[in-house]
Amino acid sequence: MQALWMLLASLFFATMGVCIKFAAAHFNSFEIVFYRGLVGMAFLVGMTRINGVSLRTSLPMMHVWRSIVGTISLTAWFFAIAALPLATAMTLNYMSSVWIATFLLGGALLMQGRNAPIRQQGPLFLTVLAGFAGVAMMLRPTLADNQVMGALVGLLSGIFAAFAYLQVAALSRAGEPESRTVFYFSVGAVLAGALGMLFVGVSPLHWPSALWLLPIGLLALFGQLCMTRAYSRGATMVVANLQYSGIVIAGIYGVVIFGDQLSLIGWLGMGLIIVSGIIATVLRTRAVPNAPAEDH
Repeated sequence: MQALWMLLASLFFATMGVCIKFAAAHFNSFEIVFYRGLVGMAFLVGMTRINGVSLRTSLPMMHVWRSIVGTISLTAWFFAIAALPLATAMTLNYMSSVWIATFLLGGALLMQGRNAPIRQQGPLFLTVLAGFAGVAMMLRPTLADNQVMGALVGLLSGIFAAFAYLQVAALSRAGEPESRTVFYFSVGAVLAGALGMLFVGVSPLHWPSALWLLPIGLLALFGQLCMTRAYSRGATMVVANLQYSGIVIAGIYGVVIFGDQLSLIGWLGMGLIIVSGIIATVLRTRAVPNAPAEDH
């Protein structure tokens, strides 16, 4: 079931990326971050009241850290989308899965030494690398001489996204519900977006361009809720691998909506992403047939 949550999150995020591409022509990155968080906050206040979930938390600093790293990642990604070809921006951001796998495997080696579960995590690490290879085959990112800064920002978005996803798993282990975690992230996005707008300015809300802000906010919210549940209840490295499915969905959107042409190597890359995700899920299931939800 955790796999399905990540696949659903990838669908929401890929669809959001399409909307951002259209909205970026009318709004700067900080504005998109601000309105995305504002829509999420408004929706979550109503949803938590209906479900009887309190927004009061006993772990404020954990939420502060998650909001800081998540908002930095989000802002950097939106900037990269506007500054780079979409394929390049997506590739750099999706390196977060590689960073997550690297952090987990490296941490296990440092903490446990020879007792580290290499036989279990090593093959999963390789599936993450295989999935990223599929991403590169699909997107074949390009970089012009004047896009180096955008590339560095895009790389930064992937690193901080890894920190954010690992913090989501930590909050879950501490007993925080998904809606509360996403709410405080939305608060952080609103504050960061508003602060950035003080320096870069505010664009007028003209119709119909302003309508893009609502689906961006809702799709991001639903994607965050599904992604949070996936990282909260699934094996972190497997979920990180399945996150690549967003590239497959984005590739399909590119063909259908923007008329992109996907080469043979691109289709092979799509197949590699799908196969690596399946193998990662099977490996995890065989290694721990009845793995508890909190096993990361």
